[in-house]
Amino acid sequence: MDFDYSPKTKDLQARLKQFMADYIYPSEDAYKAELAANTAAGKRWSALQTIENLKPKAQAAGLWNLFLPVDSAAASGYEGAGLTNQEYAPLAEIMGAVPWSSEVFNCSAPDTGNMETIARYGSPENRERWLKPLLEGKIRSAFAMTEPDVASSDATNIETRIERHGDEYVINGRKWWISGAADPRCAVYITMGKTDPDAPRHSQQSMVLVPADTKGINIIRPLNVMGYDDAPHGHVEMTFENVRVPASNILLGEGRGFEIAQGRLGPGRIHHCMRLIGLAERALELMCRRASARTAFGKTVAQQTVTQERIAEARCKIDMARLLTLKAAWMMDVAGNKVAKTEIAMIKVVAPSMACQVIDWAMQVHGGGGMCDDFPLASAYAHARTLRFADGPDEVHRNAIAKLELGKYAPRPVEVEMPITRGC
Repeated sequence: MDFDYSPKTKDLQARLKQFMADYIYPSEDAYKAELAANTAAGKRWSALQTIENLKPKAQAAGLWNLFLPVDSAAASGYEGAGLTNQEYAPLAEIMGAVPWSSEVFNCSAPDTGNMETIARYGSPENRERWLKPLLEGKIRSAFAMTEPDVASSDATNIETRIERHGDEYVINGRKWWISGAADPRCAVYITMGKTDPDAPRHSQQSMVLVPADTKGINIIRPLNVMGYDDAPHGHVEMTFENVRVPASNILLGEGRGFEIAQGRLGPGRIHHCMRLIGLAERALELMCRRASARTAFGKTVAQQTVTQERIAEARCKIDMARLLTLKAAWMMDVAGNKVAKTEIAMIKVVAPSMACQVIDWAMQVHGGGGMCDDFPLASAYAHARTLRFADGPDEVHRNAIAKLELGKYAPRPVEVEMPITRGC
């Protein structure tokens, strides 16, 4: 593995960092103020103009759809940056320093994973209808998978039914933690459910495209995350009641849901982990600045041994997580997702836990300020803690890693099922 970034990546890194410095960081207060005003006016699900006004600037700067990989760009017929996973990873890290900034560059979840899914597995008609406006930033999307009535960390438990009735599929089920579904710009759901409960365990599930304005879709409630509602993006509980869509809306074919999910979640996990690394870097920066500016017991907080130990440990943890994530990205590029499954599982355990720890230390240095929204740390912690569930809980990934490790010493190969759970 070459630890140096490609010239193309270095150029994009420099341009992206400059954009963040020129537009994103200076807009953080405006973002908070607009969000508060919309909430007070009862319009918290409205698109924020702070973000919308920056999107044309990102497009003009050539920093749009950076996530779209070479194969998806070729399959879709639309142009992205054409980066590999390894090339895109450090860009996701830069954007991750401010969680809402990814949307400015049309690189936010769940749209990125959904666009790649439609590009790879959608029909030409579905790509024209949904992928084109998604890539142009005209609409948003959601990924409807997790359910409240079953342990969705085992996706074979999912009970939503997708039944063929003539030229249509009829969908019935209950979902929750469906990210972005309350956004008025959300125009389509990629929905996972069972088309054949009697098929082999991993051939029961399918994915289908469901227009958001289809009759029978009901948004029950928004879900808060440790006190934050995440508006205007957010997560909701919703139901599908006799929702009918054309049979042509099926992705890849019946029984191919798990296959699609594995293709979707591999890159998504890289994106999530690198964004978390960027968030941890921001927390460490704020920690150092705060510690250097505050005095307690006759010396700065930065001079306290416990603070120095935590700063050093944070630096080590961040760099270790970054190197492991870049290795996973590199392996995905050179050998494919299946070969890289151990590394993908490891980063999904390491990065969220690392981010939670570093942010927690930064909150401690900020004292009471770390617990309120005067600083971005409390919301950052809630965000990082959520990602210990999204794309597979820690326990499921650890179980997969252990089985893969034990398999090296087994008398016969051990087949390990990688976790398939919701993607934020």
